[in-house]
Amino acid sequence: MDPAERAQAARARVPRIDPYGFERPEDFDYVAYEEFFSTYLVILTKRAIKWSKLLKGSGGVRKSVTDLNRTFPDNVMFRKTADPCLQKTLYNVLLAYGLHNQDVGYCQGMNFIAGYLILITKNEEESFWLLDALVGRILPDYYSPAMLGLKTDQEVLAELVRMKLPAVAALMDGHGVLWTLLVSRWFICLFVDILPVETVLRIWDCLFNEGSKIIFRVALTLIKQHQEFILEARSVPDICDKFKQITKGDFVTECHTFMQKIFSEPGSLSMTTISRLRESCRATLQAQS
Repeated sequence: MDPAERAQAARARVPRIDPYGFERPEDFDYVAYEEFFSTYLVILTKRAIKWSKLLKGSGGVRKSVTDLNRTFPDNVMFRKTADPCLQKTLYNVLLAYGLHNQDVGYCQGMNFIAGYLILITKNEEESFWLLDALVGRILPDYYSPAMLGLKTDQEVLAELVRMKLPAVAALMDGHGVLWTLLVSRWFICLFVDILPVETVLRIWDCLFNEGSKIIFRVALTLIKQHQEFILEARSVPDICDKFKQITKGDFVTECHTFMQKIFSEPGSLSMTTISRLRESCRATLQAQS
């Protein structure tokens, strides 16, 4: 079978809409995805059995309204023509959370996070409490009016790149590129609409279990894996374009391999180091404001 026939056959077998309701893009590589998923399905089955056993245990899992129309326009479940339309569920969750946590209220980015939670849990109350865990406990001050936690962690990433990937840091400094220009959506949307759905969900598993450190692991892995490609950049627009490109392709699609990489590529990354950098970066930002 020639490549064109393989592609046509794969397109016929792989649904145009993924299991989460997102329409696949026109340039979607059906052949590569089918090859990946044929092996990943075995891993997924094993993980489902493992999670089922874990959640049945007595100990549970231990630690080791304004933007509704713009939320997932490519997802059939969020369209007004859907029955039921998840926009109403999303509105309820965001409204309830705004009343629950009035210091935060609503911030752009929360709609994407709540939307994913709704797609996975299919339950308003569960989505609400998971959102509360993220916004109130795991990512404090990310979504507050001043967004100090978000700004701090972007600066922490800059320092980590300076420590672990000095050539990339030198490129950024040489062009005067602010890290917020490159990675703000990575942090505020927790990689939703940036990385493939299955990959985001695997990252979120670790985020709920291990905390915000995982965001730095993902960011550093993306940058380190594509360091040579990034260093080819010769201008600010070129750097921005390369940072968009590194979130696409087989490396991020093959989520099981990607998740293994995030625990090996960045090397040692202790909470002691992150806490120290957060304290220093937060103090600098507060002094500037």
